[in-house]
Amino acid sequence: MSTDVKSMHMGQITSFFIPTVTLVGQNCSTQIPDRLKSLGGKKPLIVTDQGIVAVGILKQITDILDAAGMQYAVYDKTVPNPTDNNVAEATEAYKSNGCDSLITLGGGSSHDCGKGVGFVVSNGGKIHDYEGVDKSSKPFPPYVAVNTTAGTASEMTRFCIITDTSRKVKMAIVDWRCTPSVAIDDPVLMMGMPPSLTAATGMDALTHAVEAYVSTAATPMTDACAEKAMEYINRYLRRAVANGKDMEAREGMCYAQYLAGMAFNNASLGHVHAMAHQLGGFYDLPHGECNAILLPHVCEYNLISSRRRFGRIAKLLGERVDGLSPTDASQAAIKAIRILSKDVGIPEGLIALGKKYGKEVKEEDIPTMTANAQKDACGLTNPRIMSDAAVAAIYKAAL
Repeated sequence: MSTDVKSMHMGQITSFFIPTVTLVGQNCSTQIPDRLKSLGGKKPLIVTDQGIVAVGILKQITDILDAAGMQYAVYDKTVPNPTDNNVAEATEAYKSNGCDSLITLGGGSSHDCGKGVGFVVSNGGKIHDYEGVDKSSKPFPPYVAVNTTAGTASEMTRFCIITDTSRKVKMAIVDWRCTPSVAIDDPVLMMGMPPSLTAATGMDALTHAVEAYVSTAATPMTDACAEKAMEYINRYLRRAVANGKDMEAREGMCYAQYLAGMAFNNASLGHVHAMAHQLGGFYDLPHGECNAILLPHVCEYNLISSRRRFGRIAKLLGERVDGLSPTDASQAAIKAIRILSKDVGIPEGLIALGKKYGKEVKEEDIPTMTANAQKDACGLTNPRIMSDAAVAAIYKAAL
């Protein structure tokens, strides 16, 4: 582990948030009914999306609940960047079906939408009321988060990202009360994930690990998690993209993304996420790929603040840095990130990404996205202070 401990936190109180229980391993999803019952849940609302329905994962879970004799309701209209409207609809489904608990099933979108429901049914009001840090005052209903992708770590974090459709902005909600009581990472549920989604979510996990590692709020605990996450991503992501049936790679990525989640859930993130959130809110582009495209650009800007840490990142991502100067070693981290991104098929720029999804990313939108990125809470722990001009320049460079 890196010896470059951030001395500013030595002697200060730090916090560390994770679910009460986490299950990782093949077929651990069979324990959902027992775990929910142990929390007092009798009739959950399952929050998921049409993709999960289409590939049969929802049926796998409902079969488990049926076998256990557990009643449930389903909300399956979550969109890739979940909206305030999704939260309102799902909340109505929770109330009208007499639910008393939550199961979120999917990747970050389903978990975020379900967390939004938890805020509103337990605390009242609208989801917009909880934008910011620790705005809730009452505990969530019993909550089990079942992950189907290896990237967002939303099944174990205190983060909830919801698009405000009126402002076209992603609201960053950070609240310890939305940390799931039980997190489930079953690699069997991830076997059918297509290569492009495997790549996008894997690069999302890498972004979490890198940003947490150089965050101004990093601690020895988050460093340990981030380092192991990067090591595992380098070892397993290419394999998981190449062959989705590679169970060892799938399970390895389960651990990698969870470790990265432990890191950023407690050290927070940086300007990659602050900027990526705007691309998702403005153009409805996939979060993981936005992160992947922005990551080397923001890291390059941040190099002078954390050279030794970036040198360590290079080594964890497979670069030979022994004997290199701190400057050259840190530059090798950027090289490694670009190579991994290319190997797993991430588009080379934002314009290409937009075309992939039928969207037009416009340079004229950069001033608005820059202003919104500068208000995003994730940027507060970026290791280098970033001016409006710097943010705009990175958006332009990433086009």
